[in-house]
Amino acid sequence: MEWPGPEHDESLIGTLLDGRYWIGPVLARGGMSTVYRGTDTRLERPVAIKVMAPRFAADPVFLQRFEREARAAARLHHPCVVGVHDQGIDSSPAGDHVYLVMELVDGGTLRDLLRQHGRLPVALALSVAEMVLSALAAAHQEGLVHRDIKPENVLIGPGGVVKVADFGLVRAAAEASSSTGDVILGTVAYLSPEQVATGAADARSDVYATGVLLFEMLTGSPPYTGETALSVAYRHVNDDVPAPSVAGAVLPTALDELIVRATRRDPDTRPPDAAAFLRLLQALRADLGIDRVAVPVPTRSDELSTPIATSPAVGPRGTRALTRTDAASSQPMTQPARPSSPVVTALDAGPRRMHPATTDSYRRERARNRRAFLAWMVIVLILASAVGVGAWWLGSGRWTVVPNLTGLHRGAVSAALAAADLQAHLVEDHNDTVPGDLVVGSDPAAGQRAARGSDITVVISLGHPIVPAVEPGSTVDGAEQAVEQADLQPRTDTDVDEFNDTVPAGAVIGLRPAPGTVLTVGAPVTVVVSKGPAPITVPNVRGMRQADAVAALTRAGLNVQVRRQFDDQTAGGRAIGTDPKAGTGLARGASVTLLISTASVVPDVVGLSVDQARQALADAGLNSTVSRQFGGFGFLGGLGGFANRVVSQSIAPGQAVREGTTVNLTTAL
Repeated sequence: MEWPGPEHDESLIGTLLDGRYWIGPVLARGGMSTVYRGTDTRLERPVAIKVMAPRFAADPVFLQRFEREARAAARLHHPCVVGVHDQGIDSSPAGDHVYLVMELVDGGTLRDLLRQHGRLPVALALSVAEMVLSALAAAHQEGLVHRDIKPENVLIGPGGVVKVADFGLVRAAAEASSSTGDVILGTVAYLSPEQVATGAADARSDVYATGVLLFEMLTGSPPYTGETALSVAYRHVNDDVPAPSVAGAVLPTALDELIVRATRRDPDTRPPDAAAFLRLLQALRADLGIDRVAVPVPTRSDELSTPIATSPAVGPRGTRALTRTDAASSQPMTQPARPSSPVVTALDAGPRRMHPATTDSYRRERARNRRAFLAWMVIVLILASAVGVGAWWLGSGRWTVVPNLTGLHRGAVSAALAAADLQAHLVEDHNDTVPGDLVVGSDPAAGQRAARGSDITVVISLGHPIVPAVEPGSTVDGAEQAVEQADLQPRTDTDVDEFNDTVPAGAVIGLRPAPGTVLTVGAPVTVVVSKGPAPITVPNVRGMRQADAVAALTRAGLNVQVRRQFDDQTAGGRAIGTDPKAGTGLARGASVTLLISTASVVPDVVGLSVDQARQALADAGLNSTVSRQFGGFGFLGGLGGFANRVVSQSIAPGQAVREGTTVNLTTAL
């Protein structure tokens, strides 16, 4: 079955729905609804108002489904989803109108963009697809499946923002149109096999439709078209969607394979939802070095969209309904060949009457003359043929016309030229428009004369140039030569040169974009040159023991020399610092001087015996003298055991002094 023709009530223009929404001019028409530009008079803001066809207003099942799906769509708050503001039923004497109030997007649709530009560049197609998948990912997270992804439902607004519209409307119409589930509703060019076969649809169905959308953006048309909707639906169920490259698209192999994966007939082999598909697409774009580009805002087509049923051949646009039984049983049709009518031509021949000769001499003379005439005729014919052949060879016979080889596959060139008595001389060159292994042109060109047996130079396309692989450590001249041989433009830029511990300074680290990246002929490729090992920052070793400081400087890649000097702030044997100072940048292997303090720290010897005190000072590298006093310390003698012990020292304990400094010790008798 198909939806009947569009039902549009032009009398709605200039009226108010529910006393709130003013109806303006028509923006779009379809088999299920009409979209008007309107105004929310309560909030004084422009809106888009979708008014469903009158037949839906009388269907209570549809009204219930419509309200449920509208509520679900209104919960989606995402920059790439057309916002749903309100829904309701306007009742008037003229009839009921089911409507949906949505965000107004000034701009056009993806269909308008494809109509104006044809197939889209890879970078632009990826930018559109990522925003579509971002919107679908938000919907799938909420358990909402779109079911009717197509260019007409992808809107492009100011600033190149891509928004997806009509979440849930197809499901509401489909569930209300049949209680048996035997009706397929959607746009046949984008329907997944499971939607056609069983009516089941989940997130993987939206993944399939988005894969078909990517196919169309890159090739300029969807994978399947046909004379009837049933024949297109049959193809989705029974055929594998071909790779875009087979349809003439020029794109990276990884993207070609991802689109094939997203459009496989078995849902389990596709990415499980839009979020997974989006991650794969973003990772692929990053690996290939493809930058995001701004999406141009198309001019809305002056011709409003109409149901697909009005077209003689089924194309990609219209949402339509058909029975699943017919779709499952549909077979591709072939036109029987018409038998040719035989033509019979009859020639009537009657007997010729010969008159006998009157005399024998007359007969003999006539026979002799006939033989002489035939002999001369043979001679004349031989001479004429020789003259004709010579004239033909000297004139046009030694020349032949070069056939048109453009677009021919490499393997068919020799046979095509041999048929024209010519030889093939194949040369290869990169080309942005002609796929690999196909003929770009010839010299002489098609249609020109060439001597038979001569060589014809035939240019075979190598396709888009690919960034070559260059071994790290190669010379700059060698890398530039490799880039030029790939029909790309080498360049150097000191701002992108890098430090490298393994590639010597002045040698090549690699290329940007990375090897294997597909580019256009003459595109720039930057040769990244090594600046040698990165500078080393001298570490701060102050206060470390000598061995620890030497180890730290050595680990940093520096050659250490030690110099000792006095420092009254640093204990002996510990690092004062370095020369040059900590934080200085040096080349790997540079020399640095480690300054080690020679200061001695005065120990606390008060209370020790004189011998013990002098030994402690000697161990610290200090000299000592002893003086004994009476009087003030006499009481110690009475304490027993404190006689001949140090009661004071001339330099306070803990003070750093030069090695060999003398400390005077005072004892009591």
